[in-house]
Amino acid sequence: MFIEAFDRVHLGGTGIDRITEDEVVAVVRDALDHGRGGRIITPNVDILRRAASDPSARRHLDNADLIVADGMPLIWASRLGGVPLPERVAGSSLIWTLSQGLGRDARSVFVIGGTPEPQGRAALTGPPAQTSIVDVPQGAVVSGEIDGAAEGAVAAAVKVRAVDDASGAVRAVDDASGAVRAAARLATASPGLRIAGAISPPFGFEADEATYAEVCSQVIDAEPDLVFVGLGFPKQELVIERLRRHLPSTWFVGCGAAVNFVAGDVHRAPRWMQRSGLEWAHRLSVEPRRLARRYLREDAPYALRLLARAPRRFRRA
Repeated sequence: MFIEAFDRVHLGGTGIDRITEDEVVAVVRDALDHGRGGRIITPNVDILRRAASDPSARRHLDNADLIVADGMPLIWASRLGGVPLPERVAGSSLIWTLSQGLGRDARSVFVIGGTPEPQGRAALTGPPAQTSIVDVPQGAVVSGEIDGAAEGAVAAAVKVRAVDDASGAVRAVDDASGAVRAAARLATASPGLRIAGAISPPFGFEADEATYAEVCSQVIDAEPDLVFVGLGFPKQELVIERLRRHLPSTWFVGCGAAVNFVAGDVHRAPRWMQRSGLEWAHRLSVEPRRLARRYLREDAPYALRLLARAPRRFRRA
């Protein structure tokens, strides 16, 4: 289902929807009301760079129903090119606003990703009557735009619990998997939202077909309205591709590090850094070994070329 209501701005060979975050939420809610599923991809400079030379990465962009710009360099390039995108729409922000929007419709989400629980209690599945994951203190529910500080306040206010299905005893699981903790915090911030399940697959799960099939089976059996898949590009897109065949009426969002942000395992950059295009610097300071090569040697030169070409493209037009 391609969303035709929005024009697309072409950057680096990729058409990006001229759509705001609020409009994304409205599109998804309306589509669900009409029984239509879909997929959202949130490309940044790194994803555009990969898609420019890798046909398999390009396929994930070409097959998406909504493509939104997650990166200020993309916004700047669109402005230089004379066809500005209205705003940045980051997966780490969409995970909150989509949850709040679906909560208003009493719909369900499934969360995949985050840090696996060390003792094997990585999944939250089963009927709501059998599992409780959120202990909401007075005044913990929030709404509206959530910045980095508010996300931290929600995380601090939420206590994650689990109910033993056999005895009914409640035990604290503050060391629960990242997906379970993220789901708890999304539920706290989104009145009416139902949690269909949450699972943090073990690292390398995709290499073992039995484990991969079990992860997918848990999601399919839950029949959620929307699935957040935070496994990084392109692994999350491959998981989504596999699940969509079985859940045609479900929406999927590949949200990268967003599950870790919501769980509180990684802190997102302050709002001023997000708006000024410096969130990459914050991420680099947090994970220098993992991100230095990608950001400095690969993505930065590509971003400069993207910005340099934008005015020439506008002059030719």
